[in-house]
Amino acid sequence: MGGIARRRTTARRPAAVSLAVAVLLTGFPLYAASAAPGAAPAAPGTAPGAATEDDPNLPPGSQTAYTPPEIDGDDPGLRMRDGATLAQSRVLDIVSIVETEGGEERREETPTSLKFALQAEVLFGKDSARLTPQANSRIAAIVTEIGKNRPRTVRVFGFTDNLGTYPHGRTLSKKRAVAVHGVLSGELNDPGVSYEVRGYSEDYPIADNATEEGRRKNRRVEVSFPTGSAG
Repeated sequence: MGGIARRRTTARRPAAVSLAVAVLLTGFPLYAASAAPGAAPAAPGTAPGAATEDDPNLPPGSQTAYTPPEIDGDDPGLRMRDGATLAQSRVLDIVSIVETEGGEERREETPTSLKFALQAEVLFGKDSARLTPQANSRIAAIVTEIGKNRPRTVRVFGFTDNLGTYPHGRTLSKKRAVAVHGVLSGELNDPGVSYEVRGYSEDYPIADNATEEGRRKNRRVEVSFPTGSAG
């Protein structure tokens, strides 16, 4: 009477103990797969740890087992129409392209040819076809490559961006190609080498003319020639 009532508490049994008791009573091992709270159960027949297809829109642990789609080899949609034939197979050349970080110099190589592209800014002043003092050292590297391969034909093509008129770009690009050709032919001094020298204005861009970075890459002079037995 008047004593303090005591509340009886019961400690919750650890899950590990419950699992052990279940094993002893049933005689069958139980396998528990860890999953996030509320995660969807694994697909039927999927063992724990099986490969799943991750979906970034699903919560972690709720991915479902990935099953490759089945393809019916007899599906009419996969058949060629009557009279159609496959094109003849051919091997495409592997192209290796290396350029400096700013794109000032670009080297494009295939098993049968080599092409160098030098930005106009490293060779000429603005809207000019007069070579700068620094241009000779850059052209000299190309002369060395031509000497190694000993081609019979060397192409020197000039290009501009799409600013200004097309005729002006055609004239400027041709004059720049002629200037580079003068250095190449003088350094090589090989009467057995013939040259194709052309100016293409804004034709054949290698970058987007909508940006200054792209236009700078398009303002260039290309020197190309066959290599090895193709020369």
